[in-house]
Amino acid sequence: MIQHELLNLPTKKFSTGTLIAQGSGVGSWQLLSYQVPINPVHAALLRTGKIFFFTGSGNNPTRINSPFNSVVWDVNSGTFTSQSPPTDPSGLPIDLFCAGQSFRADGRLMIAGGTLQYDPFYGATSAFLFDPSNEQLTAIASMKYGRWYPTILTLGNGRIFALSGLDVNGNLAINPEIYSSSWRAFSQATSPFELYAHLILTATGQVFYTGGYFAFNNGVSARLLTLPGNFNQRITETPVGALQQPDSGAQAASVLLPPAQDQRVMVIGGGNPNQATNRVSIINLNASNPAYATAPSLNFARKHHNAVILPDRTVLVCNGSGFDEAGNAATLTAEIYDPIANTWTLTAPANRVRLYHSVALLLPDGRVVTTGGNPRRLNECDSNGNLPGTPSLPCEDRQIEIYSPPYISQTRPTIQNAPAEISLGNTFTVTTPQAQNIQWVSLIRPMATTHGLDTEQRLVDVPIASRTSTSLSVTLTSNRNIAPAGWYMLFVSNNSRVPSVARWIRVR
Repeated sequence: MIQHELLNLPTKKFSTGTLIAQGSGVGSWQLLSYQVPINPVHAALLRTGKIFFFTGSGNNPTRINSPFNSVVWDVNSGTFTSQSPPTDPSGLPIDLFCAGQSFRADGRLMIAGGTLQYDPFYGATSAFLFDPSNEQLTAIASMKYGRWYPTILTLGNGRIFALSGLDVNGNLAINPEIYSSSWRAFSQATSPFELYAHLILTATGQVFYTGGYFAFNNGVSARLLTLPGNFNQRITETPVGALQQPDSGAQAASVLLPPAQDQRVMVIGGGNPNQATNRVSIINLNASNPAYATAPSLNFARKHHNAVILPDRTVLVCNGSGFDEAGNAATLTAEIYDPIANTWTLTAPANRVRLYHSVALLLPDGRVVTTGGNPRRLNECDSNGNLPGTPSLPCEDRQIEIYSPPYISQTRPTIQNAPAEISLGNTFTVTTPQAQNIQWVSLIRPMATTHGLDTEQRLVDVPIASRTSTSLSVTLTSNRNIAPAGWYMLFVSNNSRVPSVARWIRVR
């Protein structure tokens, strides 16, 4: 175990790192004095409040036959715990670099696919479950098709949907698969969806492809996918009104805007694939004929950025660059979108440039952690591990920054008690001394992200049915496609939209 100085909770004075900038309207950034021990290409917030980083070979071909590392970061204690590397039956390491990930209903993280070889890339068929309780990976049945850069999505029925990715021969996998207790593939092919296609589970149980993707546009427009009940049937694809600048979806960010019940999806920035755009588009999937409409543009064109839903029901967009992986075109200033006001607000500037392979996740206390950045392979860098011509831009940035939104410095409501488990459609009680001043109760699903893609995050509104001076009676939706079974962070927010620190709650 690697131990560092403590990272205190926001109710205490920060004792680690440097406060880069602060102010009531812009928030503040805290640069920690230690770093992630591995290249943090993949990241997931666990139900324990810890963060699981894994990287496989981590964009470094020289590591392809070396044991591959992953670590669990205890945010509060500042410690990292390593896991045993995954291996095949012959004991050779399995490379999880560029796999897909999503959470199962029991809180275990599904990791499917990865790297079989480099240059050209071939995809692995392997799949694993990571258990937060013992912090170990367990191999499960392999997929039928190899998948490098796949999209993995948890469905409302608890099954896992796998789409796209390069197969074991380096060809695009066009037959999706579903995992229940084992993997089953659809016999009929879909359209050639791009690598790391941005998918979102909709209220109807359909899967929405937003038009965001990893690299090159294969000509597949935004569309709704209806999954059949039989694996011999074809998945129905229904295109929606076109995304503005559809050829600029590379390394964009896609978010189901809060609350999830509104079914409004935002596509933010992206590139074509090199030049970034500040385009922002929103589609209302509740409409009879859904179509994208132009929304207020970003203040900075971005690709390789990250989007995080905050508990005050805004969206933070951080990191990225105006041109591919160019550090001199990078954007340090983050932006926050308010769906109610339909406006963007600039934040304080971060301290680190973060481009390709950067990650950002919401913490249970309402702050956002960001790390990573891997614009080039190490063998393309100088002897100090920096990008030639940009000495301040490391080829593997493992430094950690914490963003504290403006609400962190406000007086925050508190949750005194809430059930540990709830069922869909049930009414339950949340005890809070500020009950008379609470306007929202929210469930936020923890993030599992890589390459700016996150199929997990969503904020579910839990309507307040009645209240006393110290308690709220609230009712969870009965729609399993709005709130898929699993672990969530429960927040209450006051009339000024200031959120509490979260309590973990399981939805069954």
